[in-house]
Amino acid sequence: MNFDVVIKNGTVVTSEATYQADVGIKGEIIAAIGQGLQGARELDATGKLVIPGAVDVHVHEQMPLPSGVVSADDFFTATRAAAYGGTTTVIDFVQPMGDESMLAALAARQAEAAPKVVIDYGLHMTIGPTEITKLDQVAAAYQAGCASFKLYMAYGLRLTDDQLFQALQAVKTVGGLPVIHAENWDVICTLIAQNLAAGRNTPAWHPRSRPALLEGEAAGRAIDLATYIETPLYIFHVGCNETVQRIAAARQRGLPIMGETCPQYLFLTDAAYDQAGITGALPVCAPPLRSQADQDSIWQALAHNTLQVVSTDHCPFVSADKARGLAAQDFSQIPGGVPSIEMRLAGVYQGVRRGHFSLNRWVEVCCTTPARLFGLTRKGVIGVGYEADVVIFDPEQSKTLSTQTLHENVDWTPYDGLTLTGWPITTLSRGEVIVAEGQFVAHAGRGRFVRRTLL
Repeated sequence: MNFDVVIKNGTVVTSEATYQADVGIKGEIIAAIGQGLQGARELDATGKLVIPGAVDVHVHEQMPLPSGVVSADDFFTATRAAAYGGTTTVIDFVQPMGDESMLAALAARQAEAAPKVVIDYGLHMTIGPTEITKLDQVAAAYQAGCASFKLYMAYGLRLTDDQLFQALQAVKTVGGLPVIHAENWDVICTLIAQNLAAGRNTPAWHPRSRPALLEGEAAGRAIDLATYIETPLYIFHVGCNETVQRIAAARQRGLPIMGETCPQYLFLTDAAYDQAGITGALPVCAPPLRSQADQDSIWQALAHNTLQVVSTDHCPFVSADKARGLAAQDFSQIPGGVPSIEMRLAGVYQGVRRGHFSLNRWVEVCCTTPARLFGLTRKGVIGVGYEADVVIFDPEQSKTLSTQTLHENVDWTPYDGLTLTGWPITTLSRGEVIVAEGQFVAHAGRGRFVRRTLL
């Protein structure tokens, strides 16, 4: 059989096995895995790893804040950067506004994304306080392809415990997966006010206003509510040992509690906030960066499956927007978020090089498990019948990260000067080469919305 594309002579790495094989692609599907395959187009992967396209289940593209600031990457620039970095599917968010229905909000968000996306995408449906009166719409949102629902314990979208209880019940009823931002907002607001009143207004007070102990408390409270309701729960952006321990204790009891971390918690610490001026403001994100001990704990949690996924929470803002908080002499006004969408896959590969975990575990946390947990049933696997989202990864290519070497639409990177060994060189999305030997060769609008259901 002749194939449209054959990836030849590479080392195929899946979440379960590592072996030498060619990968044959027909149309958008992996049609064969074997030896000596031939195709109309052949890509030589000698000395390279052939892995599933990575899946990032937590991104914020062209996200508006109440202040009027909008995250710097739109659906094109973010998904292009993702493709450069070996990510072939992302999941963003829908946030209904006011009386807007969930389905109307979903349609509007899809209309924003459709002409711009380079890779395939899904959407989480947000349930904020105004959606508590719309919980009868959760079933329709699920049927429309939003299989996961974002719940907040912070910001203006924060749900009180009774609202959180109702939202978890509603999501359980339709078989969806609740995903949660867990922090203790009441205490955070109190600490911010106390620190500002005392003149403590620099970015160094950002992590001190969001204590790790109470981040763990909030995660534990959410876990307890989910346990009472008997629903699974997925905890976003885990960066401290206190939350790791809450998740570990739940999983030891056999509870379906899952968690993710992000590159910022694997490569940065709260020392970044002590830098002078705008430099200390740039890495402000929530939950905040933590200590070196917390970073070590996160690597170990990934290795031992206490945490199952690495996403990014990619939500960059340009320096001028970050500077607004400094000008206001109020660290709480600094827009929160960092850019990581391009470096995630290669960044987590450093865990293999450092001996934290295996090649297979790397693929598991970046590709296979996020696809499985979030209903991307034809992605995240190198296997016959799966969509041909495939990455050729050079384990020896080094890249020093900077705004010159990365492609996010932002004028800074928190990883400036960090050298990673191992980098994706060719990315295929549904059988189409979209990055070829480090060159972007696709176009805006080729990505598709993926309707997700959970098995």
